Amino acid sequence: MTEGTTSAAQGGDTLTRLEQEGEIAADYLEGLLDIADLDGDIDMDVEGDRAAVSIISDASSRDLQKLVGRDGEVLEALQELTRLAVHRETGDRSRLMLDIGGFRARKRAELTELGAKAADEAKNSGEPVKLEPMTPFERKVVHDAVAAAGLRSESEGEEPQRFVVVLPA
Repeated sequence: MTEGTTSAAQGGDTLTRLEQEGEIAADYLEGLLDIADLDGDIDMDVEGDRAAVSIISDASSRDLQKLVGRDGEVLEALQELTRLAVHRETGDRSRLMLDIGGFRARKRAELTELGAKAADEAKNSGEPVKLEPMTPFERKVVHDAVAAAGLRSESEGEEPQRFVVVLPA
């Protein structure tokens, strides 16, 4: 009986830890927005096994676009800086996910569709389908979409030219 209690307590501890990561990240990002004189609200959540923090704004999305950058490059850098701020406070490595202005959510939807199409192509042709190089986040979304379609995929190559190959059944 104590075994179940322990795992429930550990699950609660994990949730509390992820919520703490979200709080630290939100404080860090609020300071960053103040320094940059940008308007934005911080939304925190826990998605699966990671804290998720979003910066959203009612104001001009052009302001937030500066924080996303070309193809999400600035967003990726801000995510790493935010993870470092969390690490500095907690001593633990963070897998926190940052989204700005819904960029990552839109990207996830596009990549899910790309993964599903590549899976269909591999099923129909019987040949492996190689995709363009992607970031680790992008590859993960595509791998998940391929798995949901019932196929396997793997990553090949070296960063930053690492890409997904969808394998036929």
